[in-house]
Amino acid sequence: MKGKSVRIGAGAAYEMDRVAPAALLAEHGNIQYLCFETLAERTLGFAHLRRREDPSAGFNPMTEERMRAVLPACARNGVKIITSMGAANPHGAAEVTLRVARELGITGLKVAVVLGDDIKHLVTPEMRIWETDGPLGDLDGELISANAYVGAEPIVAALERGADVVITGRVADPSLFLAPMMYELGWRADDWDRLGPGTIVGHLLECTALVSGGLYYDPGSNDGVPDMAHIGYPIAEVYEDGEAVISKVDGTGGMVTPTTCKAQLLYELHDPSAYLTPDVTADFRNVRFDELGKDKVRVSGGAGRERPKDLKVLAGVLEGYIGEGEISWAGPGCYEKAQAAAEAAKTNLEPMMDRIDELRVDFMGVNSIFGPTAPEPAAAPNEVRLRIAGRTRSHEVAFKIGQEVELKIHDGPVGGGGIRSSVRPCLSMYSTLIPREQVAEEVSVEMQTA
Repeated sequence: MKGKSVRIGAGAAYEMDRVAPAALLAEHGNIQYLCFETLAERTLGFAHLRRREDPSAGFNPMTEERMRAVLPACARNGVKIITSMGAANPHGAAEVTLRVARELGITGLKVAVVLGDDIKHLVTPEMRIWETDGPLGDLDGELISANAYVGAEPIVAALERGADVVITGRVADPSLFLAPMMYELGWRADDWDRLGPGTIVGHLLECTALVSGGLYYDPGSNDGVPDMAHIGYPIAEVYEDGEAVISKVDGTGGMVTPTTCKAQLLYELHDPSAYLTPDVTADFRNVRFDELGKDKVRVSGGAGRERPKDLKVLAGVLEGYIGEGEISWAGPGCYEKAQAAAEAAKTNLEPMMDRIDELRVDFMGVNSIFGPTAPEPAAAPNEVRLRIAGRTRSHEVAFKIGQEVELKIHDGPVGGGGIRSSVRPCLSMYSTLIPREQVAEEVSVEMQTA
């Protein structure tokens, strides 16, 4: 670990992540940057659907709550915020941020918006889809969204212009964290020997609690995680040579150990020798974790080489609707009651089966995870919840699937209760590539001041 360093905190790992740990980082983390990564694969597609219904929507629904929680401490402590909460409407998230700043009495706040990841207008029917190995034009559905995974460079440009808050749409997860490293440590956009290790650190941070004890406790294989109710989100102190120390705020729950770091390192990792991002091709093979003390782990050994020539694009295609319904029985005969109700429901749905692409019947507590491979219970279950779900192109048919289950409170076996039904869009996500230069021409940075 050599030279200057920068301290970066991870404030969110998905759209609805907790707010309190981020506020704690802003106040007590002694950090310079707080990054909120909030876009899972389908999150952005659903954000576009919301914006289609309401042009003022489409950004992260927790933007105001998060900004109210962290802006005061960030302003006091000089912490800059970088976030993908802009989703399908970065301008909308920026407007909320500026309004919250004014209401809190924070003046002079510079908010930058990174635009250009929305490339629906650049998509062509001939583009090859990874999941089907066929052209995009062959998909049977409505194209709702197409977003390129943008890298760290436009965020660096925003920081160079003095931004206190940078709001983006679809930026690759580790790129949100790599950008402040590049800006503060002077790493060039082609310094593969630094960008590779920096991207690995970003990958460790992007899932917040997962590197500090989340999804780690497994009875029989480890002794558990202390104070899981209050897991602290991670901090990385990154040095000029690319090495880093992962830690968390003292007194918070969870733990940072070489093992928790290894668990997150392997998360969503395909080829450890070639982890592709818009910024670099990172090499994870020689990464090493050394425990420096309680909740302090050094990360070293990462490498990198030239970045890919193309950018990944995630396309959201509306392929109909999912209708579902649930109802429960408990006590003697509950499984038999649920089975009888399911057979009656399937009989009543039979006339519309030609409009249902897929129908699934689950008995929760018996086979809802393992499906047909689950053995019949050795003893009568104490309670069973019936769930029937169907995928269809028709909103009307989707509604009737859920309605048919709900009706079992009225015309099904005795004792059913806790009914629930819903209809939701069936949004499928497909991956393709686009030449980098086509997207680079679209990316821009806009600045506003509170």
